[in-house]
Amino acid sequence: MTGAAGFIGYHVAEALLSRGALVAGVDDLNPYYDVRLKHARLDRLAAHDGFRFHRVDIADHAALRAVGDDWDVIVHLAAQAGVRYSIDNPFAYAAANLVGHLSVLEVARHVPRLKHLVYASSSSVYGAGTPLPYAETARADRPQSLYAATKRADELMSAAYAHLYGIRQTGLRFFTVYGPWGRPDMAYFGFAEAIMAGRPITLYEAGTLKRDFTYIDDIVEGVMGVIEHAPAEVGAHRIFNIGNHRAEFVRDLVQLLEEELGRKAVIVDASRPPADPVETCADLSALAELTGFAPKTNLNHGIKKFVSWYRIWCAERG
Repeated sequence: MTGAAGFIGYHVAEALLSRGALVAGVDDLNPYYDVRLKHARLDRLAAHDGFRFHRVDIADHAALRAVGDDWDVIVHLAAQAGVRYSIDNPFAYAAANLVGHLSVLEVARHVPRLKHLVYASSSSVYGAGTPLPYAETARADRPQSLYAATKRADELMSAAYAHLYGIRQTGLRFFTVYGPWGRPDMAYFGFAEAIMAGRPITLYEAGTLKRDFTYIDDIVEGVMGVIEHAPAEVGAHRIFNIGNHRAEFVRDLVQLLEEELGRKAVIVDASRPPADPVETCADLSALAELTGFAPKTNLNHGIKKFVSWYRIWCAERG
């Protein structure tokens, strides 16, 4: 598993380990956000006998190959995330998302018993003008950010490697994942930290942008279902949305955080940046047909669970 110290990677690795799988976790522990959080996730994974960690940059192909090739499944979740960060740091995305994805594909084609490569894409690939809810059959050739362009390029590279080398693959387009052990660069996490510190938060268009917020436990259920339903045909390449199928106002997210944290937010209004869509919402019919996927956690309950964890995390950090 690549990105094992990351938000989704940590949770999926824990689910696999709890089911008795052996997991070789790969991560470079880059300082894009607080590395203490990444180490804390790894410490929890290290408590499982079946987990082994390898500190490797996936763009370093020789180092990645040295991790081994005795795998049934590769779950590739490592990436340089963040839409706005790509504006100021474009080469970080070329290295992690383009070279890194290619490196994983090159590893995969040399793994003798590989049954399935599952990799992370993003809802960002849909870009401007896509009808709602986003369906996998919609065009994805109008990216609004470099991040989105790199994730769509990953899908195309995977399609080529499936055709050339017969690698069974599934790409997952994640929709705004949130929850305990989450990423501090995500809006909900940053809002919580700002509210607690009394710092202002910026809401675009008065918080009227809408997002398909998807709780991490539902994401894990979906990923596990995909892992367990590998394509039957050699060289098959599939893409699925994985979200909550419910678009909610960002201002409602802030209100829930205020209620759970017991503090009011200091809000600054701003215009929507060009890289941000007005609304996202996932059509989940394809994934539901394959695995029975049906998200269970509404935003109200999910934010309660996030804030409960967040308070503990803040106390542990001192």
